[in-house]
Amino acid sequence: MGVAIATFGLLADWVTAAQNFVAIFVYVYVLVIFAYIITSFVRLPYSLNWLQKFLYDVCEPYLRLFRRVIPPLGPLDLSPIAAVFALYLLGMLVNALIGRVL
Repeated sequence: MGVAIATFGLLADWVTAAQNFVAIFVYVYVLVIFAYIITSFVRLPYSLNWLQKFLYDVCEPYLRLFRRVIPPLGPLDLSPIAAVFALYLLGMLVNALIGRVL
């Protein structure tokens, strides 16, 4: 009986750790998207060009998926809003699926 309780405890700990990882990943990626949006409005000095390139390389492939579907409304680009919303929904779905393991 002790082995079953220990195994259940390890499984519950693994599930919690996986759910925390997904939640933190979503949170950090949303912050990176916001940083990308802000740096696209501001002209950065040449010494910070690497930061803007890094943010472009990390965010643009994901945002491009939504730019294909959502056309820009003049100068207004709504694809980051849809991308963040979809990322939150995907994070909640993955956490619910991981929670079903237990």
